[in-house]
Amino acid sequence: MHASIPTPTLSQIAIGPLTVHFYALCIIAGIAIAIWLGDKRLSLYGESSGLHLKGVVSEVAVIAVPAGIIGGRIYHVITSPDAYFGSNGSALAIFKIWKGGLGIWGAIALGVAGAYLSWRRLATNMELPSFRIFLDAIAPGILLAQAIGRFGNWFNAELFGRPLNTWWALEIPYKYRPRGYGLIETFHPTFLYEALWSALLAAVLIKFGSRWATGSIFYIYIAGYSFARFFIEGLRIDPAHDLFGLRINQWMSIFIIIVGVSLFMRNQRGQRERI
Repeated sequence: MHASIPTPTLSQIAIGPLTVHFYALCIIAGIAIAIWLGDKRLSLYGESSGLHLKGVVSEVAVIAVPAGIIGGRIYHVITSPDAYFGSNGSALAIFKIWKGGLGIWGAIALGVAGAYLSWRRLATNMELPSFRIFLDAIAPGILLAQAIGRFGNWFNAELFGRPLNTWWALEIPYKYRPRGYGLIETFHPTFLYEALWSALLAAVLIKFGSRWATGSIFYIYIAGYSFARFFIEGLRIDPAHDLFGLRINQWMSIFIIIVGVSLFMRNQRGQRERI
């Protein structure tokens, strides 16, 4: 067998009466990076436009982050109901977020909704730019948060892909292998594929985003992420509902790509407010 990427032997540690899950730590670290980078980018825009915007992202995050987590969980439960409402499922498992299961589309949808409400509330007491400026500022940080969050899947030994026998394959312990794959030891490290793509796309947005019209950075984020997600999702072997030969998340990726590219193209015709 080739050398391979090992699966961590620990996914949690006990500190007194508390159990700290590495999945949760990855999510928290990603959120912290997203807030830090988003605040830095929005503050730079504020300096160039005569607005004091330092700390605004942190204030918006108070509502946006919980909303995003709730939205991500709702999307996951809706698209993977068998684990919670099936014959061997448990509805109480819905609340066990530390075991994994946050759908990015639900997280973005409800997170953006929460951010918009918070943005409108702040706008009653201070001068703020358009909400699209805010979305452009936070988009690269969200991608980095997704990249870091995917390492939580690594610690949980979940959401890996088809069998793979090469040096970058992911070694999965027997107890985590799906039914029918008991004799296969190594699989596609889909968590790593998505993490690398997300980090690369974040770098592209930071490097070239100032050349695009306001709002375009966020639109390229959702379209660019979805492009990779379509193929990565196709590699995965975890249980999922199919529709006409594609997993539900692949259809969602196609939809988001179309929406993101259409909005980007339309947006490029508008006036630019660079960030």
